[in-house]
Amino acid sequence: MSDCSVVVADVRSEEAQQALPVDVERWGKLARRAAETEGGIGELTLTFVDLAEITDLNVEHMGKTGPTDVLSFPMDDDPMPGVPTMLGDIVICPDVAASQFAEHAGTFNDEIALLVVHGVLHVMGHDHAEADDASVMRARELALLGDHHWGGDAPVGFRQTHA
Repeated sequence: MSDCSVVVADVRSEEAQQALPVDVERWGKLARRAAETEGGIGELTLTFVDLAEITDLNVEHMGKTGPTDVLSFPMDDDPMPGVPTMLGDIVICPDVAASQFAEHAGTFNDEIALLVVHGVLHVMGHDHAEADDASVMRARELALLGDHHWGGDAPVGFRQTHA
């Protein structure tokens, strides 16, 4: 049995799902593997939403206007070691990913993978507000993507930060 379970949902309209398909099983598996690698024990949710929903969530929870690519909501701040817990929620907007992947991660799949791993790391307590913390988080992103997405080094043209 796995230490971490991931509940994945694509709540976008059927039309949006057809226009920009997302392999929810693939991304759920990546989220689970990344969380387990980082010591996560418990449940994690991964939800794909449309532009309107991510914009509303960004305003409500971050106080920022406009859409964003990923939001993370850690749940249990002080879990007991070895005891399953609710790790948190990750919300990704494939429309934003589609609009930025060419100047960012390079491909749509690499962009979604980066957003999944980035979200998992936030849920697991990482942050990038300070330069030292950002460096640690970026290193963990590359390691997790290398191990669980590419099976090796990052492809040429992959960038973790926006141009």
